[in-house]
Amino acid sequence: MNRSRLAPGAGIVTAPGDRPVLRTSEGEFLRIDTGHVGPGELVDRLTEGEGQASSAELDRLVAAFEEAGHAVTEPRRPPLTGRTVHLLGDPVLTEPLARFAAAEGAEVHPITADDVAGLAGRRDTAVVWCLDSPVPEGVWDEADRLPARHTAWLRCHREGAHTWTEPLASVPGDVTAAHVRLRRLAATAAHRELAAYWAGHRTPDTGPHPTEPAAALIAALLTADLIAWASGEPRRGELRKGVGLPANRQLRRIDLRDLTVTEHPVLPVPEVAALPAPTVRTAP
Repeated sequence: MNRSRLAPGAGIVTAPGDRPVLRTSEGEFLRIDTGHVGPGELVDRLTEGEGQASSAELDRLVAAFEEAGHAVTEPRRPPLTGRTVHLLGDPVLTEPLARFAAAEGAEVHPITADDVAGLAGRRDTAVVWCLDSPVPEGVWDEADRLPARHTAWLRCHREGAHTWTEPLASVPGDVTAAHVRLRRLAATAAHRELAAYWAGHRTPDTGPHPTEPAAALIAALLTADLIAWASGEPRRGELRKGVGLPANRQLRRIDLRDLTVTEHPVLPVPEVAALPAPTVRTAP
């Protein structure tokens, strides 16, 4: 039988002359009413202590810890266990991401652009495409179709000194790369110039390219999005100031010069019906 242990991040603090206090993984301090159970017995039961004391009251106390999520009986499973992540793009970004995703339990495979279409419809699967450059016209069109068949789609790219991580899309109606482009064009007065920049009408790229710390930061942010997807994070959050954005509504900009990260809410662009054909009237 597996013994209960304190959940990762939780701990019991005993101030001199006072009752034990639970410090939760979120950083809250909660007083523990141990009743007739000695604090040492509880600590030994929930840690690697040698104590084997057992009583009905101690069992009830441990069960209360388990019910509240502050104690677990099973070893922690990495959050991406059972998920497959297919990576493609520039190695400066995909290599650290492959390490981070694998460390969190994912099965990681490199693929090419020609493989993307064949992955549509595979659940528990994510395609992540990382570019150390602006996105060429049309290169993400095929991958944008993945969420419509319930395959997760995550991406990032660099424009000058900024790397953008776009929202993870995994179901029909999520934000695609095409939606992000339309939203960004609508948000700037320089929409003609931005469209020309994306279309390749620009001088050769001069960087800066991600340094090792910058690449690690970007890979960590993308891994966090994959974990949110795998954990079934609530998909529709309120986009309010001061409230963290859900992974499927969050556009990030990372400044490669000072590693600052800014978050921007982004919503899908609704389908718009085509305008009716003009009516041609002939003279009587």
